[in-house]
Amino acid sequence: MEFNKLDGKLRTNIKIGLNVEIVLKQDQRSGKLTEGVVNRILTKSPNHPHGIKVELETGEVGRVKHVII
Repeated sequence: MEFNKLDGKLRTNIKIGLNVEIVLKQDQRSGKLTEGVVNRILTKSPNHPHGIKVELETGEVGRVKHVII
């Protein structure tokens, strides 16, 4: 089953409570994605070339690659 996904580089696409796929710092080389729910948005700028940095409800911090809608 394929989900619709929004780009994680734009802050306007990301809201607290949304399901997202992020890349954790230790997974940047492999590109492994971690799925979770946004607890806090950490990047202040409206966009970022590597993805908006967020904290998940689990406490994990990483850059958003996709917003699952």
